[in-house]
Order: sequence, then structure tokens, then C-alpha cells
Amino acid sequence: MKRRSLIKLLGAAALLPVVGQSVLARQDDRAMQNEKIDLTDAQWRERLTPEQYHILREEGTERPGTSPLLKEKREGVYACAGCDNHLFASSTKYESGTGWPSFYDHLPGALGTKKDYKLIWPRTEYHCARCGGHHGHVFNDGPKPTGLRYCNNGIALKFIPAEA
Repeated sequence: MKRRSLIKLLGAAALLPVVGQSVLARQDDRAMQNEKIDLTDAQWRERLTPEQYHILREEGTERPGTSPLLKEKREGVYACAGCDNHLFASSTKYESGTGWPSFYDHLPGALGTKKDYKLIWPRTEYHCARCGGHHGHVFNDGPKPTGLRYCNNGIALKFIPAEA
């Protein structure tokens, strides 16, 4: 083994306890985020704006091209606007040209799906696994590595920038 490789390996090993603690803290945070939220209709109306309520609770759709999140390029996480559950990493966001924020993958355990028959052909709707809020639809026309496009209503998301 070259000396430089050995030094890098030893340096990485020294960081393991710190990284391990960080990973455990994130796992604890994710466990708390996965606790289901079950609110009454009145509580949802109090918690959300009328536009958020329409999309998240009534499965509405915002007009394409209206979300400020379309231009968001910073590192961070996209969370459910209804319950703060982390749904997408910024690294999976891409420009789909559809007018809605699009992602090619989601965070593990963050979403649930169901068939939507509102149009002539069935689509796969996805929702927040924590609060059940409607976010959008997933299609098979996305980029590699998944080939999926999670087409999300921007108003149903909130962006949390990565800490510097």
C-alpha cells in the first residue's frame, strides 16, 4: 500500500466515531419523522394555506411554472409542507421541462403510492408516508439511474438548505 493511501485510510478511520454518531443521529431523526400524523380536517385547514390544503388534502394540482422551487439549486432536502417529513435530496432534483419540481429518486421510506384513475389512463400517485399528503405523480420517463420522474407540486414542498 502506498504511503499516501495509508495516510488517507488512517485519517478516514479516525473520523469513523464522529461519522458514526452523525449517522445514528440522522437515523433517530428519520425514526421521529416516520411517526404517522393524523389530524382532523379542521386541524389541517388551520395548519396549511388554502393552496397547500387543496393540493395536499384534496389531491389538487398547481399550475405549471408557478413554483419558486423550480429555480432552487442549493444543496439541501425537500420536505413535506404538511408535516416536515424529508422526501427528496437536492442531489436527485433535475430539470424535467414539465413546469413542476422533478426528482429521479426519493428518500427511503418517505413516500407511499396508489393508483389514480382520474384521467382516462391509470397513473401512480405518490403521497407523504407520514401524513398522507398528496404530492404528485411518478412516471417512467426520468433520467438514469432510476428512469423515474417524481413530478411534485412545489407548493406541497418546503426546501431546507444544507447547513454550511
